[in-house]
Amino acid sequence: MIPAIKNYISQRIFHRPVREKESAEAYDLWSSSYDSQPGNLMLDLDDILFSKLLLNTDLHDKAVADIGCGTGRHWRKIQERGLLSLTGFDVSEGMLRKLREKYPEAAVFRITDDKFEKRHKAAFDVILSTLTIAHVKEIEETLNAWCSLLKPHAEIIITDYHPKMLAFGGKRTFSHNHAQMAVRNYVYHISTMKDILHEHGFRVVTEDEFRIDETVKHYYTNRNALPLYEQFKGFPVIYGIYLKR
Repeated sequence: MIPAIKNYISQRIFHRPVREKESAEAYDLWSSSYDSQPGNLMLDLDDILFSKLLLNTDLHDKAVADIGCGTGRHWRKIQERGLLSLTGFDVSEGMLRKLREKYPEAAVFRITDDKFEKRHKAAFDVILSTLTIAHVKEIEETLNAWCSLLKPHAEIIITDYHPKMLAFGGKRTFSHNHAQMAVRNYVYHISTMKDILHEHGFRVVTEDEFRIDETVKHYYTNRNALPLYEQFKGFPVIYGIYLKR
C-alpha cells in the first residue's frame, strides 16, 4: 500500500495514532531501514521518473548537487553519467552516515536551515532533488538559496510526492520500534515552485507525473488492497519537473 494512503486510511478509519516528526529527526530514525524497502511504490515510481528526467540532462564534466541526497540511492546512476563532481546535502546525519558507508569518499554536508555555506555560492551546474522539497518550511527562501548555488547556465530536476496527495491527507510514514511515524510535510502548488524559479530565469523543459492506474495495480494485489486501488485509481501520487536556464 502507498504509505500516504495507508496513513490516511489508518487515521480516518482505524484511528491509529501516528507520531509526526520534523524531517531531520524522522529520517535519522528511518535511516537504519530506508534502504531495505522492497516493493515500496513511491521509491519505485521515483526511480522510474527520476531516470526519465535524467535523460534530458548532460552531466558530463558538470558539478552536481544532490539536495536531500539521503542514503545516496540514486548515486550509482548519477555517477555513470561522467560528471565532474557530486556533492550531497541533507538534514539527516543518519541518512548521510548510510551514504558514507556506501561511498566513503563522498563529499556530503549536513544542512540545518535550508541555507548553504558561502563557499558553495555559484559552485554547481546542476541541482538534483528527489522526494525532498515538501519537507522544507519556507519554499521561496529555500528555492532562492538553491539558485544561489548555481552557475548562470544551470539545470534543476525535482521529484516529490504530488501536492494533491499531501493536501488530501497523505503522509510519508514508516515504522520504528513498533510505532508508526510520519515525516512532516508542507503543501506547495507546483505552479508556485515554477513561478519562483521563473524569477531566477528558469523555464520548464519537461514535466511529468504518475497516477494510480493499471501499471501499479499489482502493488495493491500483492497486499490484498484492491478496494484501495479502486478508490484511488486516477489519483496523482508523484510528479517531476526538469528546468533549465
